[in-house]
Amino acid sequence: MAIFSDIDHLPIFKNAVITIGTFDGVHKGHRTILQEVVKHAQEVNGESVLITFEPHPRKLLFPEQHLGILTPLEEKSKLILETGIQHIVVAPFTEAFSKLSADDYIAHFLVKLFSPHTIIIGHDHHFGHDRRGNIDLLRKFETKYHYKLKEISAQLIDEAAVSSTKIRKALEAGHVKEAANMLGRNYSLGGTVVKGAQLGRTIGYPTANVAPSDIEQLIPAIGIYAVQVVVNESLYSGMLSIGHNPTVTEEKKIKIEVHIFDFNRDIYGHKIEIRLSAMVS
Repeated sequence: MAIFSDIDHLPIFKNAVITIGTFDGVHKGHRTILQEVVKHAQEVNGESVLITFEPHPRKLLFPEQHLGILTPLEEKSKLILETGIQHIVVAPFTEAFSKLSADDYIAHFLVKLFSPHTIIIGHDHHFGHDRRGNIDLLRKFETKYHYKLKEISAQLIDEAAVSSTKIRKALEAGHVKEAANMLGRNYSLGGTVVKGAQLGRTIGYPTANVAPSDIEQLIPAIGIYAVQVVVNESLYSGMLSIGHNPTVTEEKKIKIEVHIFDFNRDIYGHKIEIRLSAMVS
């Protein structure tokens, strides 16, 4: 298993079975699709390859819109590899790339770099400048470029799209258990412990102020949550506060503070992972 970010120096994949997408959240619907890719690669004695983009295409195309992503790239890659996908290629989504015609996207990106045995995508997949490319165009070039096209069922695609929307809405409402049911795991926030006002120490509840690893990640609704915290690969229980903290500071910025039970080590500068179990208030 490997992750590639330099698309100019990719290996030659054996009978590459590729799929393309953001797969944000890598939720149950996504995993069903990825398992199909893995299964097909095994059937043709090939390698499964997932192509995704960084930054997220919407960030370049619609910079005024906040993304609210569910899984930053590092977490997303880990979850994808856990499904059995053998290789992830993270292609840079640049302005020049966004202007590739649909025909050139097929010829100079998919075919030239991957020589795919099979391309597996959904009926609603679009690509190339102004999103003019689609599954019909890929089907048109099947014979010319000697690849096979396999369509993901509309039902699976629709279920995956619905799940992503529902997960975001659930988190925005603080319904983290509902989101966990769709994700197949608890939603998590990663970040670095930074120095805050440290007033928590004076009331007997020291808290770790957390700066999110990815400012584009969706932060759940303001409230108090029961959580589990991963510190240096060890798991602890704790309580998480997401809010403005008006009694502590005049800043209106969202604050993320976690109190880790039975824990008194100095972890300033450490990266931690917070897994949200339930909203308690």
